[in-house]
Amino acid sequence: MERSFFNAIVGSLLGITSLGSMAVLFAPPGSSGPASSRSEGGWGLLDPVSYENISIFPVVSGASQDTAAFLTLDEGLSNGEVIVSEQGTAGLARTRDGRRAVTPPPYNNGASVNQLVLFNRSKRPLLLLAGELVSGGKQDRIIAKDRIVAPGADPLPLDVFCVEHGRWSNGSQFLASKTIVHPSVREKAAVDQAQTRVWAAVTGGTTASAVPAAPPPGLAGNDLSEVLRREAPTQSYDKIYRSKLVGGSVDEFVEQVQRRFAKATSGLKGEHLVGVVVAYGGEVAWSDIFASSDLFSHYWPKLLRSYAVEALARPTLRETASRDEALEFLHRLNGREIEESEAGVYRWREITEGKLALIEIDALQPRQVTLHRLLLHRTS
Repeated sequence: MERSFFNAIVGSLLGITSLGSMAVLFAPPGSSGPASSRSEGGWGLLDPVSYENISIFPVVSGASQDTAAFLTLDEGLSNGEVIVSEQGTAGLARTRDGRRAVTPPPYNNGASVNQLVLFNRSKRPLLLLAGELVSGGKQDRIIAKDRIVAPGADPLPLDVFCVEHGRWSNGSQFLASKTIVHPSVREKAAVDQAQTRVWAAVTGGTTASAVPAAPPPGLAGNDLSEVLRREAPTQSYDKIYRSKLVGGSVDEFVEQVQRRFAKATSGLKGEHLVGVVVAYGGEVAWSDIFASSDLFSHYWPKLLRSYAVEALARPTLRETASRDEALEFLHRLNGREIEESEAGVYRWREITEGKLALIEIDALQPRQVTLHRLLLHRTS
């Protein structure tokens, strides 16, 4: 590959190399850049997959960690190894054959909007990501914060946010919804940690403040209040975005993007698809990167749908983000850092710098590995 001397010098200073249709982000030896010990590093970006007002940059890596030892929420709920219930539901702490498995803890004395109870009955650590939806109970909820739940752990008081107004009845257990809320809602859960802001983002569609150059490509003609009145009277997130008025637009959008994405990422040689960087118009806004291609593959269908919902709610802007801007977005932040951990299970950290927020979740057993890295441009 030929490069001018000037570009070679600039590339070495920035840690960026262009390789045909792939740009590689790396940290020079001895640096404290993106490939530090706290992230997978060494990511490459393919050319963007663009449709309407969204551009998705596939993220590839020369290495893919073995993450088979970890269980996801959808898998656990589907096969019965994980149970999520309202507090105060005594009959749920039992095995499949009806025998008592655990004793409900003393806090479990009544249902709570912002706290559920989770049982991990599997033999694998359970990965939870902020914004994952659990459907049922007295109200649909979303996971409030990334975390890992040890196998066979005591019943866990699980922090959640409500995404369904108008219902507080029936049901005690929750089912796998295979849904993760769109970025505007997910941001309010993962970073703001505020119930009122979570619900405002649900009903508002998006918290982005960009001045529209054109109406949104899909939801402009679909008044959310009309959807709520006709098809989602309980103001359920799941029902709103799967309604006939909205869901059809989302499905079509997802189909168009997925077809382009599959073509762009087929035939990779020596590289593993581990994540994406997402831009709306000219704004690079979001990134989800995983430890393995298998883990990314599991989350990709519901992540793509969440990105599509956000795109349909945002204005259609004429600008398109460049790959250089996407590369710059991936640089590690040097700001205020908060860390939480559970000994021998996981470590969670959040770094904020200006309008950017980085959240990483590390598994500590069976070995230390960063399972997921979320980087977002805050809308407020």
